[in-house]
Amino acid sequence: MIRFAAVGLSHTHIYNQVDMLLREGAQLVWFWGREPARIAAFTERYPQAVLARDVQEILDDPSIALIVGAETPVERAPLGIRAMQHGKDYSTAKPGFTSLEQIADARRVCAETGRRYFVLFGERVENAATVRAGELVYSGAIGRVVQTTGFGPHRLLGHIPREPWAYDASQHGGILNDLASHQIDQFLYFTGSTAAQIVSAHVGNVRFAQQFPAFQDYGDLTIQSESAVGFVRVDWLTPDGLATWGDVRLFLLGTDGYIELRKNIDLAGRPGKDHLFLVDQKGTQYIDCSDTPTPYAAQMLADLRDRTEIAIGQAHTFTACELALTAQQMAKSL
Repeated sequence: MIRFAAVGLSHTHIYNQVDMLLREGAQLVWFWGREPARIAAFTERYPQAVLARDVQEILDDPSIALIVGAETPVERAPLGIRAMQHGKDYSTAKPGFTSLEQIADARRVCAETGRRYFVLFGERVENAATVRAGELVYSGAIGRVVQTTGFGPHRLLGHIPREPWAYDASQHGGILNDLASHQIDQFLYFTGSTAAQIVSAHVGNVRFAQQFPAFQDYGDLTIQSESAVGFVRVDWLTPDGLATWGDVRLFLLGTDGYIELRKNIDLAGRPGKDHLFLVDQKGTQYIDCSDTPTPYAAQMLADLRDRTEIAIGQAHTFTACELALTAQQMAKSL
């Protein structure tokens, strides 16, 4: 049984990571956080976990194989590097980094220690419709994927409580780094690309400039690899009238068909989420993916035991994060 600890409760994405590992039989032993209200909530939800005096107490426990975290984004890479230097694997919520220098440091420590640095791209690995789309694509259902279009809209206010750092691009690396890393991960995965370049990018603060002057509420980018191209649009402009926090969609264009994913809502259509539409040479098909298993956590735990890379490749993780930060750096301001 793999024993793990949770360090950093600054975002509710900590619960995604803890819950998926508990479902697969891992044991939550320790936790640590800064915010009293979040500590209280975590204690109530996971009474089996012991609140550590500090992070070092967790790092010094040789029985802990994995640390999962949702620290303030700018602090995630330093924590991961410390974890790896103490012989532990590390998994963090996205964004996994806020600078290219942090990625370089993590790459170096990974190589030196043989430890893993996971970034949870939950929109792909924990979303049933996206998992099903991966099964279809890799079975050849639409041929070779040559183009992807991904939309990642979010609602900013009233969805979940947010700390001040969430409204400061310098603390999370900007909107393309924070949100579009999901779509970049999916572009690489569905097109089978191991490398890519950012062709163009834009960011802006089109609605919340007066309320949150250090924020970015809009971003887009175009990405290209040797075999495919992709477009990404992310924003914090979801109106209150929508019944969910964002109408997240993904379009996959293949040489023999295409797939559309409506991940959170089928707008004015079928109830629920995890909707997939497949068009191929034989016709059109709707697939309800709500019962599709998401094997990422089980694969991740197997990777930790066997030192394999089935859940997600280490090089893939670094490449996706690097491309997101590169897009952010070169983005033109609206």
